[in-house]
Amino acid sequence: MKALSSRVTKGLVPTSTITCADNSGAHTLMMIGVIGRSAARKGRMPAAGIGDVIIASVKTGTPQMVKKKVRAVIIRQKQTIRRANGLRVKFEDNAGVLVTDADIAVGTEIKGAMAREVVERYIKLAGIASRVI
Repeated sequence: MKALSSRVTKGLVPTSTITCADNSGAHTLMMIGVIGRSAARKGRMPAAGIGDVIIASVKTGTPQMVKKKVRAVIIRQKQTIRRANGLRVKFEDNAGVLVTDADIAVGTEIKGAMAREVVERYIKLAGIASRVI
């Protein structure tokens, strides 16, 4: 996995509610865990930030999607992140995009803005994004 050029604060923990920003049929996701990261300390929960792949449960959406466990990439978070040039960026919501095991998007379009840090790591998602900030 490619390293990010920014200092991403891990602002999401398990049971965080995330908006699904694509047209895959899911509307709201609840984070269960983070792919590739353990707590590393007894009693600590694994946290996720922009560009991380998570396991989530679909809470609202189409009847075929509800109650399914899915993989998603975090594309926006409310917690401030610091870029290498000193700029600080934060979004108004926590949002993710459903992906397959090969990190290809399930939906065909992404609603809203996407952080530039996600594009550095997942180039295929940039092709369907409406805006990259």
